[in-house]
Amino acid sequence: MKSSGKKVRQSTQRWLVHVANSALLVIVLIGIPAITSLRLGSIRLLSDPKLQMLTLGGLGLIGVANFAGALLVKKDKKTRHACRAWALLFGIILAAEFLYVHGFIHFRWLKKLLLWVQETL
Repeated sequence: MKSSGKKVRQSTQRWLVHVANSALLVIVLIGIPAITSLRLGSIRLLSDPKLQMLTLGGLGLIGVANFAGALLVKKDKKTRHACRAWALLFGIILAAEFLYVHGFIHFRWLKKLLLWVQETL
């Protein structure tokens, strides 16, 4: 009977890890840019460098928190694996965002493709 309660607790813990990380991902990738692009008349609330700093900082902090969570969870391998997977995902997104912000990757090819599609339709 006790092992059944333990499994439910571990399952709930994994569910919380996924829900919390999904919410944080939405907040960092959608919420922060939406808030920083708000305008009061002709005045923008935050500049692009602040947006980039908030996004990169948020992704980094969440990635580190997931990595720390993976180190602290000793008994449940599945929860530890979930934390590691989320840390990896946030690390990949952080690297991509960093490379984009500093101009190492660009999406000119996508712009050309979309313009071509728009012209042909």
